[in-house]
Amino acid sequence: MNKITIGIPKALLYYKYKDLWINFFEELGCEVIVSPNTNKQILEDGIKFSMDEACLAMKIYLGHIYYLIDKCDYILVPRIKCVKKHEKLCTNFSALYDLVNNVFDKNLIHYNLDVEHKEDELYAFTTMGLTLGFPYRKIVTAYKNAKEKETFLKERRISKQKSLIASSNKIKILLAGHPYNLYDEFIGKQIEKILEENNIDIIYSDQYDDKYLETEVKEISPKNYWTYNKEIIASIVHYQDVVDGIILITSFPCGPDSLSNEMILRSVKIPITNLIMDEGDSNTGLFTRIESFIDILEERRKGK
Repeated sequence: MNKITIGIPKALLYYKYKDLWINFFEELGCEVIVSPNTNKQILEDGIKFSMDEACLAMKIYLGHIYYLIDKCDYILVPRIKCVKKHEKLCTNFSALYDLVNNVFDKNLIHYNLDVEHKEDELYAFTTMGLTLGFPYRKIVTAYKNAKEKETFLKERRISKQKSLIASSNKIKILLAGHPYNLYDEFIGKQIEKILEENNIDIIYSDQYDDKYLETEVKEISPKNYWTYNKEIIASIVHYQDVVDGIILITSFPCGPDSLSNEMILRSVKIPITNLIMDEGDSNTGLFTRIESFIDILEERRKGK
């Protein structure tokens, strides 16, 4: 019997849930195909299938979906509405499955995650596994094993970042934003390369122990109910005393980010710049802005 092949777009929530997704399907015995890093062709394909008003991250995502068509049995497109009670996600994530299904009408596999309606993560993954035809016990075991691996890998990344902060005396910049902005080849990776070429230590906002999230987020935004934006804000509060500056990375035109970023920019006391990325961004202009920001941080260190 041939293995079921699951395609996973390397965009949007892939960068937050990849360890859970990949390990879950592999535990079930599926073959997993991940689309490649974002390139010019993927971006152009995504723009072709997107509305003009869609954010850059969504345009990239649709390009990755198009790449996976006919390369796998199912493409994973989750519908995630609420991961914590009394909080929300951007409507793109709750409408994602319907949007992709209407645009491409291909074999999709999805799960619904909405804790306010008693659809937690275990329930969501169990339902998805049953849809694929796997037995209940195998699905639950696969989910628990994948969850353990996800937790282990996250803790290892956080520990590695703490060690970097403690051991290095180089200029440190916190890259703050959604993981799909931080790590996508077309968005955050080009910023990362410029910082590395300038001998900067990079700290990432998603590599953050959220033990004190609810307390830390209130220092900037007491009433914010966007889950993923709360995580960014709390990480900024957590790291701002151990970095020299902060670069906020946003996909144009993100609604939740535009609100959260305004509060962040007004509240943070160290140098901070907001890079709003779209498909027309010039590498030359980006390089100039980041180098100017690094110059500010170097002069500030000399002043101290």
